Formats: sequence, structure tokens, C-alpha cells
Amino acid sequence: MKKKLLEIKDLSVSFDTYAGEIQAVRGVSFDLYEGETIAIVGESGCGKSVTAKSIMRLNPEPPARFKNGQILFNGEDIVKKSEKEMRDVRGSKIAIIFQDPMTSLNPTMTVGKQIVEGLKKHTKIDNAAAKKIALNMLKTVQIPNAEQRFNEYPHQFSGGMRQRAMIAIALVCNPQLLIADEPTTALDVTIQAQIMELMKDLQNKINTSIIIITHDLGVVAEISQRVIVMYGGKVVEYGSTDQIFYNSKHPYTWGLLSSVPRLDIVKEENRLSSIEGTPPDLFAPPSGCPFSDRCEYSMKICRKEMPEDFNIEKGHAAACWLNHPEAPKVTPSIKTIKLNTSDKIGGN
Repeated sequence: MKKKLLEIKDLSVSFDTYAGEIQAVRGVSFDLYEGETIAIVGESGCGKSVTAKSIMRLNPEPPARFKNGQILFNGEDIVKKSEKEMRDVRGSKIAIIFQDPMTSLNPTMTVGKQIVEGLKKHTKIDNAAAKKIALNMLKTVQIPNAEQRFNEYPHQFSGGMRQRAMIAIALVCNPQLLIADEPTTALDVTIQAQIMELMKDLQNKINTSIIIITHDLGVVAEISQRVIVMYGGKVVEYGSTDQIFYNSKHPYTWGLLSSVPRLDIVKEENRLSSIEGTPPDLFAPPSGCPFSDRCEYSMKICRKEMPEDFNIEKGHAAACWLNHPEAPKVTPSIKTIKLNTSDKIGGN
């Protein structure tokens, strides 16, 4: 049985602002095993990136504040670590790939120097050995002419190559956990597919666990074994990729699936749906289900009380009152509920 690498238990993170407290993450819990890839999906502002950055303690404290919960990495609570202890964790044990490599890479340093910098910080090797490892990593992430590119600056790289350079920086110390925060958003679909394939190959080589944050359900189907759906700072559904695509049980998940373009439906029927309304105000989040104001199946109890996680099958649960034994039975009005995860969706 695979070892549990990461455990997040009832995590709540707020931001203290002049306008008041923003409750960005509210009671999030999930696990991650060695060599596993999970995807966190949801619309902007749902708490995906805040959750991921909390694992590395990258949210500025203050204004960020841990209100509750634990983040156990190899059994040690990240929340209780000092900044000095976290500097030893970042890069060597947990690494991150940010959404926009152009703003994440240092424009005043060569790409090679940026790779070597992290390597020398966490290992006791000389310059020659560090450069050799960095060149091998550039070749591993399929950057051509590695010797030449080693001495070039980020602005001399294309968008896809900058993202590959970010992956090289993140993986040069062989971290146990890689967090990819929307790693393909700014890339065209051809480069997206190459980056996803590269991440899978590297994972097979060094057995790194991956948390990928994305809006693209095509990326989810391509790379992840499990999916966590977030809305309004909460996890509203989780399960294996097949369970989420084949048998989702939360209206918000149905809405996400309905927004995926389909190539196997005739044009007259192939109309993308949208979710009416706006996300909840996290300055004063609702006491009930955060999706209730936008849900076509909403009941009185949905607005009054937050539903528990109803177990659908092993490893699959949804926080929706429709799954209560006494709730009325509804049929989702979506065409993508039986989507095969081997289909090419979302352009990938």
C-alpha cells in the first residue's frame, strides 16, 4: 500500500483586510499519496491557489492567517514550522510551478544560474557539479541546445520553454511533492499537451506526487487519478477521475462538466451552458451551501445548513443535500455526465 505523503485536515485560512476578514479557505480536508496526482478544480476565487500555497506557507502572513486545521507533510505539521524551517522544505521537499513563468523567473539572472541557485542551497556540491546537474535537467525537460540556453535570460525563451525552465527549477532537487498552479493556462494547446506529457514522464522517473490546479477539465482527464472540486472556499465533491466524470453528484460539478466543448455531438445540440449568478461573498459567507443561490435544485435547507459529505461510493463523496436519502430525486440536465476520460476534451 502506498504511503500517505500529505494530509490536510479541516484547514481554514483567512485574510485580514481593511474591509474585514476574507474567509478564503473554510474547512478543507484531503489526502495525497506517494506517486499520486490529484487535481483541484473550481472557478477563480474558490480557494484553490490559497490552499496550495498554504502547503508551502507562501501566503504572506499577515494578512494571511491560519484559523484552524493541520497540514501534515510526512507526519510533520507545516502550520507549526518556523520560517527558517520552511526554507529547508521549499524547493528540496516541496516545489511549485507558478501560472506565469515570465513573472516567476528572475529577469536579471540567466536561466542556468536560477536552476543552480536552488540546487546549491539544498545540497553541498561545488559549482561544476551543480552546473552538470542543471544541464542534465534542462535536457530532461527537453530544452534544445542546453549548453547555450544555460547562459540565456528568460526573455530569450519562448513561453513553452520558460514553463519547461520553471519545471526544471522545481524538480532539480527531486522534491517529494510538486504543486502545479495552472501550469498550462498561458500556453497554446500543442505546448499544453507537451507540458502534461513531460510532467507525467518526470513523475514516473522520480515518483513525485503532484497537485495540479486547473480550470481545464481536459488536463484533469489527462493527468490526474483523483479530483477535488472546490467552491466558495470549501470542497464540495471529491472522488477518482472516473467517478467525477462518470458519476458526479454535485450540481456545481454538473455545471463544470456542462461547460466542456464536445466534438461528438451534432452542432444543434452542442451548446455550452453557463452557471447563472455570482460566487458567494467570502467577507460574509453563507451559513448553508455556498452554491445554493446559483443552484437550480436548491431547497430551503440548502440555504440554512451546510450539508455534510454524503458518501456515494468508496473514495467518492459530495456535500449536497440532494444525496440525502429523503431528498427528491433529480436527473442532471447535462450531456457530459457520461464523458469518457479518454476522450479529447478541452483541446487536449
